[in-house]
Amino acid sequence: MWRSLWPTIDRFSLHHFRYIVNQLREIRVVDKRNREVVLDLLQSIVEIVTYGDRHDPAIFECFMEFQVLAEFVRILKIGGNSGIEAALLQYLSIMIQNVENEHAIYYCFSNGYINSVISHHYEFDGGDLIPYYVSFLRTVSGKIGRDTICLLVKVHQDTAISLPLYDEALKFANHGEKMIQIAVRALTLNIYSVADEMVYQFLTTPTASAYFSSLILNLKNKCLHVDAIINGVKESFHEKKRELLSETDRILDDFYYLKDILCIPEQRLNKLVTENIVNMLILPMLLTLLNNRLSNDTGLSAITCLYVLCRLLQVFDGTNLVNVIGSAVLFSFMPPNVTDAAESVVSARLEQVNGLAVCYQEGEEMVDLQHEGAENFMMNYVLKHSLEFTELSSCFDSSPLENSENEWGGIFSCIFSRNHSLMLGSLMLLFTVADSKDLHYQLAAKIGFSQVKTASEMIGSTVAGHIQKIVNQLLKVLASEPPLSVPILLHAAWFLRKLLVFLDQKLEDNDCHLFKTSYEGSCGRLYEEFDRCWFDYIPDVLKSEWANCKTALEESSQSKDPFFLLELASIQNPPSGNTGPAFDWQRMVDCVK
Repeated sequence: MWRSLWPTIDRFSLHHFRYIVNQLREIRVVDKRNREVVLDLLQSIVEIVTYGDRHDPAIFECFMEFQVLAEFVRILKIGGNSGIEAALLQYLSIMIQNVENEHAIYYCFSNGYINSVISHHYEFDGGDLIPYYVSFLRTVSGKIGRDTICLLVKVHQDTAISLPLYDEALKFANHGEKMIQIAVRALTLNIYSVADEMVYQFLTTPTASAYFSSLILNLKNKCLHVDAIINGVKESFHEKKRELLSETDRILDDFYYLKDILCIPEQRLNKLVTENIVNMLILPMLLTLLNNRLSNDTGLSAITCLYVLCRLLQVFDGTNLVNVIGSAVLFSFMPPNVTDAAESVVSARLEQVNGLAVCYQEGEEMVDLQHEGAENFMMNYVLKHSLEFTELSSCFDSSPLENSENEWGGIFSCIFSRNHSLMLGSLMLLFTVADSKDLHYQLAAKIGFSQVKTASEMIGSTVAGHIQKIVNQLLKVLASEPPLSVPILLHAAWFLRKLLVFLDQKLEDNDCHLFKTSYEGSCGRLYEEFDRCWFDYIPDVLKSEWANCKTALEESSQSKDPFFLLELASIQNPPSGNTGPAFDWQRMVDCVK
């Protein structure tokens, strides 16, 4: 009864908003005693401002008149050890995210209030403040545009000297929490997408551009970790596989992030990122392969290099990186015994690949990257000079192939290697290059490509002069006694099937014998399973594995996961002497495959 005599308070009214703001302005210290009161005031302000943005413009006019954002900054500074930072950042994130009026957004980013919140000295040791802080940064980045990003830039004499939103976010680029890494990368992509001329000048300065170098260095460290997992002696194969899957997923995430950056239509940014990828990642890995080394100076193995290069080609579809790798693979087609006798094979390979890098840089210097068609001109320039490096290859186009594998350098020495992982990995790289629709026509023609319509035909053209020898090498793997592991046989069969499609002439007598030996050996091992414990399940396994193997054999190189290379390299000493129903079952399934 008495309650009805009191007037109701409209908590979203302009009058109540002014009352709440005045209450906040009277706060002189924030401690544990009044912390909850302050948080209630901040929450009420955010709720009313969000409501006013949609329903009552006068509320935001009052928000600007009382400079409420300045009050947020003041509360943050006097908060001390009250632990108010996380909640304040959360409320600010909610308000900025829900404000839709362009005039309101412009005001929020003006007067340096947001930069003051970003640059405030936070105690990040322990607790859960970092997720709130990074979430706030990401929310701000989602609201900036080409007209507002300039409000967050610190300028000295018409030159951008810092972008606190970007600088502070990069401090958490390598944070252990996956969600924080994702938020930071989303923030950087938002900035790259809306950056203006002044911001891009800042992003390409040595200080700011160091982020891209550190990104590639971290990527190389992940590759080294992959090597460490492969060479580990204590873990079981299943533990290794689980760790390898986790680490390669991280590498793949980095690749897709770099691809997202390259998809932004800004030539200066693309140039900067591409240079770092080529000079710090691709060229060192290619030198490992072209110099016929099992590992490079940084300790990265050839198997890991092949995996990374194949993955890179599959991810960076439609970029010039495909042609850079294709050019280097073209260099490796030259047998080392036709190079200048005064130079070693290693120095020749170094000169070839380093020459490609020099040509790439020269091409960029010759043209204005902002000019339409400049990118095509640059690639033509690079390819023109890269082809000059390979003029010697014409002298042995008609020369007979030597039987000794030592006669071959680069990628072919890997293909004819006794290391089955290396052999399959080099074939995977060759097929992936050939399957790329973005391989430059001049480069394709020099390798031996004709103007064809399908990627499969391109593969056949690539290895036209060497297909018989490669087929023989694969058949030796399939017919080997004792038989090799099932994964090696399955992947060798995948490559053999691809090559047999383009072998115009029939198999030679020796190859037919190897093929027959392989078939008879597989049949014999399957027949033996009819006398063992799981014989009655063979028809069911045959039905299921037939579909699985057929799908795997028909897979294209662009969709085939090169992770199998790391798996094969991890199985150094396959288990022997195992017994039991589980082992017998797996042996039967392997025989069916």
